[in-house]
Amino acid sequence: MAVTEEAIEKIKDMIVSGTLQPGTRLPNEADLADQLGLSRNSLREAVRALTAMRILIPRQGDGTYVSGLEPHILLEAMAFAADVSHGHTAQQLLQVRRLLEPQATALAAGRLTAGRLRTLRDILDQSAAAVSIEEFVELDIAFHRTIADSVDNPVLSTLLGILSTHTQRLRIVRGTVPRSPAEGTPVATAREQAHREHEAIWRALVDRDAQRAASASAVHVAAVEEWLATEVVNNSAGLGSTG
Repeated sequence: MAVTEEAIEKIKDMIVSGTLQPGTRLPNEADLADQLGLSRNSLREAVRALTAMRILIPRQGDGTYVSGLEPHILLEAMAFAADVSHGHTAQQLLQVRRLLEPQATALAAGRLTAGRLRTLRDILDQSAAAVSIEEFVELDIAFHRTIADSVDNPVLSTLLGILSTHTQRLRIVRGTVPRSPAEGTPVATAREQAHREHEAIWRALVDRDAQRAASASAVHVAAVEEWLATEVVNNSAGLGSTG
C-alpha cells in the first residue's frame, strides 16, 4: 500500500472507530502525524485527498474538521466520474438509473404535493417552448429532480442526479439530433420524443397511478439507454462519435 493510501486509511479508521466524530476538529498536524506514525508530508496528502472526498473540511484560520458525513454529500464526489463517462461506462450508469428511477417515480406518485405537480406542469410548458438544447436539458434535469426530491430521500436524489448529470444529458441530447437534413428526421425529433415521455410521466403522477408512473419512467430511461447502446456499437465499428 502506498504511503498516502496508508495515511488515508489511518484517518478513516479514526473516523469509523469514533475517535474522530463528525464535526470534530483534527489535532494539529505535528501531533496527528506523530500519533499515526506518519510523515507530515504523507499526512498533508491524505488530508487533501479526504477533503476532495468531502470527508474533511478545511476552515480558514481554524484548522480541518471532519464533515457531517451525510451520505448524499459524500456521494457528490462521484459526479465527476459520471460526467466524463463514455461508451460502456455510460451504459452501466444508465442501467443503474433504469433500476432506480422508475421506483422513485412510483414512490413520488403518492407523495407529490399539489404545488410540486404545478411545478412539473410549469417545467413541461417551458420545455415545450425551449429554444436551445442547453435550456431543454436544464428543464429536463429540473423535471426529474423535482420528482426525485418529492420522495424526501437525499441519498436517492443525489444518486439519481449523479447517474444522469448535466454533461451526460447534454451530450446525449446533442447526439440524438441529426447533424444534417440528409440524415432523415427533423432536428426537434429527439426533444419531442423526450417531451412526450415526460408528459406521460406527468399524467400518471397527476392520477396518482404509481404503476403507470413507473412504467412511463422506465420507457423514458430505456429510450435513452437504447440510443446509447446503438451509439457504442457504431463507435466500436469505427462509425464515429456524437460529440
